[in-house]
Amino acid sequence: MKIWLDGKLVDETEAKISVFDHGLLYGDGVFEGLRCYNGRIFRLENHVKRLFESARSIVMDIPWTQPEVCRFICETVAANNLTDAYIRQVVTRGAGELGLNPYLCPRPSMFIIASSIKLYPEECYTAGLAVITCATRRPPPGALMPQVKSLNYLNNVMAKVEAIQGNALEAVMLNEQGYVAECTGDNIFIVKDGVLHTPLVSDGGLNGITRAVIIELATAFGIPVIERSLTRYDIFIADEAFLTGTAAEVIPMISLDRRKIGSGEPGPLTRRLMTAYHELAATTGTPIT
Repeated sequence: MKIWLDGKLVDETEAKISVFDHGLLYGDGVFEGLRCYNGRIFRLENHVKRLFESARSIVMDIPWTQPEVCRFICETVAANNLTDAYIRQVVTRGAGELGLNPYLCPRPSMFIIASSIKLYPEECYTAGLAVITCATRRPPPGALMPQVKSLNYLNNVMAKVEAIQGNALEAVMLNEQGYVAECTGDNIFIVKDGVLHTPLVSDGGLNGITRAVIIELATAFGIPVIERSLTRYDIFIADEAFLTGTAAEVIPMISLDRRKIGSGEPGPLTRRLMTAYHELAATTGTPIT
């Protein structure tokens, strides 16, 4: 496997960062996850734009331009002879001293991995996903804005631990006010009376790119979309529910805390949006060559 690291492609065994890198020491950095379908990277420019915005928000200057980073990502996929791939792009603060001071890190470091990912078993996409609510809450915006895809992901990791210990593959995370924020790695949508609802990003969720695509598709289909604060009650009484994310794509959610959502099976609107998303992802995007 070839890894892009700070300006060149190297073998996986040679892809190394310093133990003094602040990304390793303090989770000081940002990342993106992208997908490549049929030799095209889906929403490449959107992901790279968000990467730069995340970096800017934590006062980190990426030493490449957005078009250059787009090219590096394409080169990494091509170098690994992949046409379908999951891509992880990480920018760390770089090597510095043991103290917190980020200004002692002279230059950020970036690496890009192109490989594969399988977040959920295939049967979950056809039969649906059983989800629980976890006790771990999303950090409030005053702690770290949820729009920053930072390397400090321990909050999500501990929520995933709760999900697994609760015999579930995914968990709903609430904010401190008890409103639904997101899942451990996915955004959430519900369907009620033909209307699509999703939590406000200000309630603690990431403004996901797959989330935005689903809103675009629903709008094109004439399906009303409302972004508003949601509670567990709203999920319990929903007709349908599904999760979205770059790695997860679109996956039906059929229960929450062992309470059946709707019929307990993937609903028609969920299936329609799943199909539309897959068709869009398979036919659009930035060619890797």
